[in-house]
Formats: sequence, C-alpha cells, structure tokens
Amino acid sequence: MISILIPTYNYTVFSLVENLQKQCESANVVYEILVFDDASTDKKSLEENSKINSLAHCSFQVLDKNIGRSKIRNLLAEKATYTWLLFLDADTFPSSSKFISNYVAAFSEESSVVFGGIEYPKNTSENVRLRYKYGSERESLTLSERIKNPYHSFITMGFGIKKDVFKTIKFNEKLTGYGYEDSVFGYELQKNNISLLHIDNPVIHLNLETNEDFIYKSHLALQNLLNFYNEGSIDGENVKILKTYLKLKKWNLLFAARAIFAVFKNPLLKNLTSSKPSLFLFDLYRLGYLSSLKAKDA
Repeated sequence: MISILIPTYNYTVFSLVENLQKQCESANVVYEILVFDDASTDKKSLEENSKINSLAHCSFQVLDKNIGRSKIRNLLAEKATYTWLLFLDADTFPSSSKFISNYVAAFSEESSVVFGGIEYPKNTSENVRLRYKYGSERESLTLSERIKNPYHSFITMGFGIKKDVFKTIKFNEKLTGYGYEDSVFGYELQKNNISLLHIDNPVIHLNLETNEDFIYKSHLALQNLLNFYNEGSIDGENVKILKTYLKLKKWNLLFAARAIFAVFKNPLLKNLTSSKPSLFLFDLYRLGYLSSLKAKDA
C-alpha cells in the first residue's frame, strides 16, 4: 500500500500523475496520489491540475496560503493513508514504465527508506548548461557510486519512506528557504541510524533553471546552509563546501577568500553563464560567496 505525495507550485503535474496512476493500476497495488498546491498564482497550471480529481484514487487540493517547501511535504505525509510514502517533486518524471513496481518490490519490512536516483535529460540549450552539468555530474550518480556514500548521495527529489519512520524525522519546518534540504534530511537519517536502501530506479529531473537563475538559487542555498549549520541541523563534515568554509574560518582566512572573490567575481560569472561552464570555477564562486556572507545574511 502506497501514498504518492507531490507538492507543487505554479507547475503543471497532470501528465506526471496520469503516468503514475496508470503504473499503479498495472502494478495492481493499493494506492493513492495526493497533490497539494502551495497557493499557486498561475491560473493555467491550476486549471490543468484540477483534472487530477477526475482520476481514480487521485486528489488535487489547493492550499489557502503558501506554507513553504517543508511544511507542505509534512502536511502531505500527515494526510496520507498508507504504510509507505513516495515523495516526488513536481518537475520529475518516471524514467521507466516499471518505476512504481520497482519501488513496490523494494518496500519491505526490513526497509525504512528507499532512494532510486536521479537522471537528467540531455539538453544542449546554452542557457541551462550550468544546471545540466551540475546535475549530471554531481547529482546523477550510478547505483554503485551512491552505495559508497549512501547518506551523502541521498536527494529528496524522489524517495520512498515508511510513514511511521517519517513521523520521527519529518522535514525541518524551523528553517525556510531554498537549498540543502537533502543534506539535512540525509543527516537526520544517518544520525538516527535509519537504514537507507539505494536502488536503480531514477526519476528524470525535467525543469532546469537558467544559468542566471541557478546562480541566484545557489546564493539562497548557501545562506540556507549557514542557517542549517547554525541551527545544528547539519554537521560541518557532511557538506564539502561547508567543511572547507569552516577550515578557512578556523585558519582566519575568510578575509582572503572574500578579497579574492571580490576581484574575480565577474570573470567567474562570465564562465558560469557561458556555453562551457566549469564546475571547479562554480565551486570557487560558491566558496567565495559563502565566505562573504555575514551573520545577518544567513
């Protein structure tokens, strides 16, 4: 028995739900698909998503006010009926027609959390090249790569979890904003010794941000990262860029990182918005930006 939970905001998910519903029927599994809209303003997506209510065992509900990424996921879990929860982001899509049956086969008494991985569609568009390269090389890991570092390679874009286990973890509602929710959730799983099973059953991440939007979101994510660290929601050893930042702070070298960032910021941005962005330079850019943040920014 499975509850598929999809939060959305200004994004059309009808085709995703339709595909999942057909797969559930084919797998002959007891299921429900719940879609909660976080008070979208886009009338077209709201109209399209309302058709979800015409599908068997599927429900679409619009919230009265925007409550944020963590709260809406926790609310979906609270309303879910069945033993296993399958969280999917709105801009994902199953990579195969066996997506649901593969997850159901992995759900067992011994399992607590199951993660199938992420894939990125090949995209030659220059304006999304940075996001595509980052996703393909840093997030879209093979099963063998993920198993080597199971908690660090966990991503909340698509994963299954037992409802009773989720109740002990949940998404952190104290901290809002974009970025590093995956690291925080993975850290909570590891800290609580909750087993994490990796399988080869990825979702495809469809909606890639433009180079400029991804850089802007990286700013928000880094601010969020400091929030998480200061709140004690993440360990300094769990995220590579945070680990480096803390070393620079310990050695009193943040001022040097800030000075270098101020000089090279524009040349770095030129590369990152080009047709051949460098992830090494992106790491330097992010480290420089993180080093430039002050307590009030975080």
